[in-house]
Amino acid sequence: MRGCDAGAGDAEAPQYAAPTLKVTIEDKEFAEVDADLAAAFLFEGDELPAALADARGAAEAEGGFRKSAVVHPESPGSVVVIGLGKRDDFTPERARVAAAIAAQAGAKRKATSLAMAVPDEGGGESAATAAALVEGATLASYRFDRYKSKPVGDSGDAEDNEADRPRLEDLTLLTGDDVGHEVEVARVSSEAANRARELQNLPSNLATPSFLAERALELAVQHDSLRCEVMERDEMVERGMGGLEAVSAGTDEPPKLIVIRHEGPGEMVALVGKGVTFDSGGISIKPSGGMQEMKMDMSGSAAVIETMGAIAELALPANVLAVIPSTENMPSGRAVKPGDIITQLNGVTVEVNNTDAEGRLILADALAYSVELGAERIIDLATLTGAVLVALGSTYAALISNDDELAAQVEAAGERTGELAWRLPLHDEYKQLTKGSDADLTNAASKRKAGTIYAGSFLEEFVDGKPWAHLDIAGTAWDTGRAYVGKGPTGFGVRLLVELLRGSDRK
Repeated sequence: MRGCDAGAGDAEAPQYAAPTLKVTIEDKEFAEVDADLAAAFLFEGDELPAALADARGAAEAEGGFRKSAVVHPESPGSVVVIGLGKRDDFTPERARVAAAIAAQAGAKRKATSLAMAVPDEGGGESAATAAALVEGATLASYRFDRYKSKPVGDSGDAEDNEADRPRLEDLTLLTGDDVGHEVEVARVSSEAANRARELQNLPSNLATPSFLAERALELAVQHDSLRCEVMERDEMVERGMGGLEAVSAGTDEPPKLIVIRHEGPGEMVALVGKGVTFDSGGISIKPSGGMQEMKMDMSGSAAVIETMGAIAELALPANVLAVIPSTENMPSGRAVKPGDIITQLNGVTVEVNNTDAEGRLILADALAYSVELGAERIIDLATLTGAVLVALGSTYAALISNDDELAAQVEAAGERTGELAWRLPLHDEYKQLTKGSDADLTNAASKRKAGTIYAGSFLEEFVDGKPWAHLDIAGTAWDTGRAYVGKGPTGFGVRLLVELLRGSDRK
């Protein structure tokens, strides 16, 4: 097993990280701020601030939610006024959306600096509002353009295009309240989410299991609190990780089991992230339409890896173990076949009746391994089932848990961050669907019932009764359409996990 601690030398940098955003807090008025664009927020029924009331375009400003208008006072220049809707309906999620609209307005004007006045929502939650503004602006400012060439015109000069547009570099929050701690958490966790989005976006010929392992090792070099080890295929086979062995059998890319540790006080919490860097379906091959999106079947691993970087940067007082099983799922003469029987790490045997239900096989080994390593609570994230899109669309991730307290904590963290989770039930009748004919379990039941719950029931067999929560993020990992993440990857789970792990750090 290959390992790397902080200070062990320079890791080979994957060179993918998204740009960072400088955030400052100042107790100033608009006229005192030097920014390319300023943003003011207006509740329905409220009047514009006096400094903007007589500005050109002020008549167009209104407080309806998501309404926006640009006004032009004598100083500081252009100000975009964004409606927040009724004051009683205001939430941090509305602040995220409003900040995203402000950031998008800045992008249209090629602004590199943006100042936003933190609205007085009247509930004494200015820190939460300020944090949400940072989240919305940071997430909305992300774009993936590393592979776009700058075209050259007939004159031979490079033409302006998306790849050459300036990015938002500086964000100033205008407030006299003490919001600094929450703003810093929001900045770090949102930038980590953007780094997870970059991983999701990268093509699978680059973002291989080896690439994910190098990124984890790189984080261990950057942060003193992190240690990372990478297990190779021979050791997986020797240990009896039949799920990883089977799923990786059909690919030429070597699988990796990535383990990252952040040592701190308290019980050990394990984060397990599915890392299938490309999922063809294997022998049970997927339809060709949309298969290119299967490069994002490693979204759970991206969220877990970048969460570890965020909690290290924030120096959270938490004892966290990350276990990331990573492989491709490809068809070949060596690939696992429908009807094969495998033995997972904990000795449970499984009939592989659908090779496209591979995620649960590698997660099973990772969950069992996290128990071996001493995990006392376990949370896993996976783009696991298409059924979750039918059940919950892209608004909620599905939450399945064997522990009411842990489930409530996950739901609460989701509510605070806007990364929502909806709990689905476990029941003995669902458990019966997972039973195999010739082995202990089957990875795909003959009856197409409760697909998301079925998968969760399967995973529960590998946590040894430990408090466990499973998040199926197949509907929320990309293409949610929310204003601050758009149609691409979302980095879902990073902000939720950071919030969940904050504990006594929360202020």
